[in-house]
Amino acid sequence: MSLDFAPTQPLTATEEARRQIEICNACRYCEGFCSVFPAMTRQKAFADGDLTHLANLCHNCRGCYYACQYIPPHEFALNIPAALAEVRTESWERLARPQALARAFQEKGVAMAGLLVASLAVFFWVLAAFRPESGDGFYAHLAHNAMVAIFLPAFIAPLVLIGLSLRDYWRETGSGRIRFADLLKAGDMAGRMKNLNGGHGDGCNFENGDRFSQKRRIHHQLVMWGFLLCFAATSAGTIMHYVFSWPAPYPFWAPPKLLGVPGGIMMVIGTIGLALMKLKADPELGAKRVWGGEMAFILLLGVVAASGLALYAATGSALVGPLLALHLASVLTLFLLMPFSKMVHGFFRFTALVAEAGKNRT
Repeated sequence: MSLDFAPTQPLTATEEARRQIEICNACRYCEGFCSVFPAMTRQKAFADGDLTHLANLCHNCRGCYYACQYIPPHEFALNIPAALAEVRTESWERLARPQALARAFQEKGVAMAGLLVASLAVFFWVLAAFRPESGDGFYAHLAHNAMVAIFLPAFIAPLVLIGLSLRDYWRETGSGRIRFADLLKAGDMAGRMKNLNGGHGDGCNFENGDRFSQKRRIHHQLVMWGFLLCFAATSAGTIMHYVFSWPAPYPFWAPPKLLGVPGGIMMVIGTIGLALMKLKADPELGAKRVWGGEMAFILLLGVVAASGLALYAATGSALVGPLLALHLASVLTLFLLMPFSKMVHGFFRFTALVAEAGKNRT
């Protein structure tokens, strides 16, 4: 183990993370903070794949930074949240297909997402001019078959690309066979956002180094569970349409509305909370160059949820047309950018938790 505290040449993100992790591994003061630190203690030397795994286990709660005695101005100059954030972001970019698009979005995400939403909204607005002669609800503005033809490939293709990225991640990190118990453990960790609990039950201090809070954990859970409810609402609508021959629109007591409305409200509250916290948080403790891409992802999720709720509230009014165009554009943008935006972090972090469960088992 080499503890070279003052390198004579600039280090790459991976090299800098390795330097810092080796120091942390010698100290081990933060061992109970999150999954990163017990995982780190399995070895003394860290290959690139090991650092990729540790970086994706990190949830950037920043508790280790504020507890550390070796942060600047100490000569060790540790900043584990930022070091792992850089490696984590580089792993998403390196394993994505195509890499150039992932790198561009991470650095210019707000502009790219905004331009794509605006362009697609115009597209759907123009497409509405060719709307069918008959149809109820949304289908009075855009035919069901047209929606399926546009959104089905736009949903499946990004998932395939993400699947290929996760396959490469699994190989790079040297992870073994998956067991059902590993999935259950990872699901429990992700569902409770255990790694945002600070290891002591008081939460993390993401936006304020002097105060522990559960706010980030709660906002993340609102977004995650809200998104899953909305996805369940869409799935329920698909089943009702094709299996029970019950097309939209649906009354409020039908499953798509009972699931989708609360889910949308949860996402709006969660994204507002995350955006405000990100504005307050110290950018030096994350990957500064991708701040815009991360904020773009939060805002895009918020627009998807808010436009969906507004569309439901505007039922039967003249606002349905423009709101439908905005909502469909934002949803399609979210799908298309899934492999390149921070949306992919959920897939990578869950995979990292599954891999970690397997490594602990062996």
